[in-house]
Amino acid sequence: MNVPMPIVRFAPSPTGHLHIGGVRTALFNYLFAKNQKGKLILRIEDTDISRSSQKMAEEILTGLQWLGIQWDKGPIYQSDHFARYKEIALQLLEQNKAYRCFCTPEEIDTRRKITGTKDKTQQVYKYDRQCLQLSPGQIKEKLEQKIPHVIRFLILNGTTYFKDRLHKDMKVDNDQLEDFVILKSDNSPTYHLSVVVDDSDMAITDVIRGDDHISNTFKQVLLFRALEKKPPKYAHLPLILGPDRKKLSKRHGETSVMEFKRKGYLPDAIITYLSQLSWLPADSKKIFSIKELVNQFKLSKVSKNSPVFDYEKLHFLNSRAIQQRSANDLLHLLQENDDFTGKYSIFPGQKQLALIELVKPRMKTLNQFEPKFDIYLTGKLNYNNPDLQKLKENYSTPEIIKHLQLLLVHLGNIDISDFNSTMVEQALRECADKNRLKAGDLIHPARFALTSETVSPSIFDVIAFLGKQETCKRINRCIGFLQHGQRENPGNERE
Repeated sequence: MNVPMPIVRFAPSPTGHLHIGGVRTALFNYLFAKNQKGKLILRIEDTDISRSSQKMAEEILTGLQWLGIQWDKGPIYQSDHFARYKEIALQLLEQNKAYRCFCTPEEIDTRRKITGTKDKTQQVYKYDRQCLQLSPGQIKEKLEQKIPHVIRFLILNGTTYFKDRLHKDMKVDNDQLEDFVILKSDNSPTYHLSVVVDDSDMAITDVIRGDDHISNTFKQVLLFRALEKKPPKYAHLPLILGPDRKKLSKRHGETSVMEFKRKGYLPDAIITYLSQLSWLPADSKKIFSIKELVNQFKLSKVSKNSPVFDYEKLHFLNSRAIQQRSANDLLHLLQENDDFTGKYSIFPGQKQLALIELVKPRMKTLNQFEPKFDIYLTGKLNYNNPDLQKLKENYSTPEIIKHLQLLLVHLGNIDISDFNSTMVEQALRECADKNRLKAGDLIHPARFALTSETVSPSIFDVIAFLGKQETCKRINRCIGFLQHGQRENPGNERE
């Protein structure tokens, strides 16, 4: 038997930035479609004209493209199909599956308050169907008076069921549901109507979305049946939680996809990490390409339990992704920022590439490269910082000065043509042995003198990268700072 090609859709609303939870939904739709040789449709649900923004829609497209999530059709804008939604609403009205409601929001709210006062057991107010009792003559009269009204879907008695691929059998008694609005007074559709019409017209076979839509699904299933259409198969993904186990939001950190890009995350790290939220590829520490994820993805393996967004795990994976990139690739990514390019264009490309190779093992985001460029290329050192106090926990100021002076002598004896990490290490260790010091007694002060930090790549590689002249200049600068007890840093500018 031929299995029909699956057609899925990712349907964001352009009323705000593309949330990382939405990106996971887009990713799982993409992985499912491609694994099953199906298609992904991108649909922009912009029926809320007052809140929707073309700028946000464009940001959604940019974010998906940056991550490598490619759609097969679209973007399709719902705002282009208002006439179609109205046509279906009127069809349901003609078939007595919907009715006109002339009640104002204020009138409904007043009745809600009265009902709540009388019946304390009623938790949620349902529309009382007052307008369902109107006669054809009364309706005609109100229409002639041009009284604003909406169209409500009529929910019949019974029980509504649907199967969910993650949550299994789902059901609700229809008396728990309200006769919901499908067409507003301005003739714009509500979410339920536009979604059902589009899913039907686009022949969507599978809907994969967040489980905050489960309650909506019952209403949409009823609409499908009223239109005598077969509902798609549903899979509701668990919501992503913050570390406090509440819904992930800006209070936890970055949440929009472009925010992650601006903070220096790589798309392959984000894609890899999102794939681990409710699903887990073969190796949780490996950076996967989208193609590899497509080959492994199984919707049946997705968990219904809400995952917690772990920023530290994302940092780890982003660091791994950076290590896998070539220095040339990383430089191109950094140069996408015009300010970065302008700031460091005076330095030779090979010098920049060498610096990236030197520091990238310690980088967790792209944004961490620029401070290193300032330290290693421009020589912007800040000796009067907390790292100096860390150094002084093990060495007194006179000891630091003495050790730096001793090292200067031995580095000065290396011919500039032989000034490489091997020769530097040899000179440093000879200096330590000759003066009955540990190698660390020279390494720690040297590291601080050269970088104004207590953590760096191998000190021998740092010295070799800076070269003999720059190394000696920085050590002398630090000695001068320590000798004179200056509050300001001498010679921060590059000479």
